[in-house]
Amino acid sequence: MRQTELLLDGKAQPSQSGAYFEVLAPATEQPLGRSARANAEDVNRAVALAQQGFVEWSALAPAKREACLLKAADIIEQQGLERLLELLMDESGSTIQKARFEIRYTVDLLRTAAGEARRLYGQTFPNDNPNRISMVLRQPLGVVAVVSPYNAPLSLLCKMTAFPLAAGNAVVIKPSEETPMIAVALGQILLEAGLPAKAISVLSGFGAECGAPLTEHPDVHCIALTGSTRTGQLVGASAARRMVRTQLELGGKSAALVLRDVDPAKAAAVVAQGIFTHSGQICMANSRAVVEAAIFDDFVAALKQQAEKLYLGDLRDERSAYGPLINRQAVHKVQQAVDEAVTAGATLLTGGKVQQGLVYQPTVLLHTPSHCTAWREELFGPVLSVIKVDNLAAGIACVNDSDYALSSAVLTKNMVWAMQAARAIQAGSVHIGMHAFQSNALAPIGGSKLSGVGRSGGAYSTAEFTDLKWISMELDDSL
Repeated sequence: MRQTELLLDGKAQPSQSGAYFEVLAPATEQPLGRSARANAEDVNRAVALAQQGFVEWSALAPAKREACLLKAADIIEQQGLERLLELLMDESGSTIQKARFEIRYTVDLLRTAAGEARRLYGQTFPNDNPNRISMVLRQPLGVVAVVSPYNAPLSLLCKMTAFPLAAGNAVVIKPSEETPMIAVALGQILLEAGLPAKAISVLSGFGAECGAPLTEHPDVHCIALTGSTRTGQLVGASAARRMVRTQLELGGKSAALVLRDVDPAKAAAVVAQGIFTHSGQICMANSRAVVEAAIFDDFVAALKQQAEKLYLGDLRDERSAYGPLINRQAVHKVQQAVDEAVTAGATLLTGGKVQQGLVYQPTVLLHTPSHCTAWREELFGPVLSVIKVDNLAAGIACVNDSDYALSSAVLTKNMVWAMQAARAIQAGSVHIGMHAFQSNALAPIGGSKLSGVGRSGGAYSTAEFTDLKWISMELDDSL
């Protein structure tokens, strides 16, 4: 059985209390190992170390920060691939295909972030007084608290860590208690690549004991959190009281708008991939489909075929299309929402029950009432609600009938319709001719409404994790 300690001052160390918690493998619901259980004392130590690490790391030349992140990417490609693959499958229940994608994306994120180390651009601007110069410097914030999720525990953590580091910040990481081992592995790779020991800490543990003391710590200068809307609201409210900056990527209830000019079978395949990949445990997954009436019946028939032909096998089987949900509570939440929708009048087209263990069947609901949880709330499960609309305008209105605004998809061959929809849909991203979850290390990922605050990726992350300082200088020698 594996045992993971906290990562502090460049070394694996037990928590101050000496306590551990069990980590279960979603595929078997059996113990995978145990991880050190951090508390407020550990948080205090990690933040104190990060303050020292920030001084050292931020003083390094951009080329050295760039080189460290590039080396971390090389280490993953050359040495860490198999180990990370095994961890992603064992700890997060990822299929091998999803795990491979996540590792490739992590490498891409590290290299993109490395380039940002050289792009902390400042600015000059004119003064009415010719004897004065004004300039703007972009500087790192200090200690960034990183609270990461379980669904993409490597790539999302990397994005939330690499960009703050590239800008010169130090990080203290609190990963999901479901996936602490992957977080420690990434921390160790960054240290091996040359990151100063005090510039990164990884604290495994639970929200009340570890997460809250970290996000409320007076010496934390910024909080980056990817997780549920409820957690984001609590962290955001606390940060606002202390005027601490936040970058929050929260829940989604993304929709795919399917217009009448597409091939229904091809559109169904795209939409199915957009919800059933990783069993719907993706914040940008298109868990709603809004379909024009002219192709609705054909689309639904093709969607049923798509859902029912998905292959379930061992996570290491290349053919496996989906796997387990993260834990028993997640299964219960999904089942409760499906039962509520059916009771309220939705038609269960396919699925609707546990397949085995923590694996929930790919599920399609038709005509889900708009007040139901399955339509309004993020389930983080393989459940798609499909509704019929008469035209483009009605479809856009239906898509926007949501408290979330993270991502969306528009399936059409008509570029005029596509751009009309893209401009009118309320979402942080709109993907035309594709499903709703897409990845690009340079893109501004994020949303509005209950989907969060701020953007991450490329130069947009640099802006989030740096501050601006105006400096003016008098050139007249009058002193």
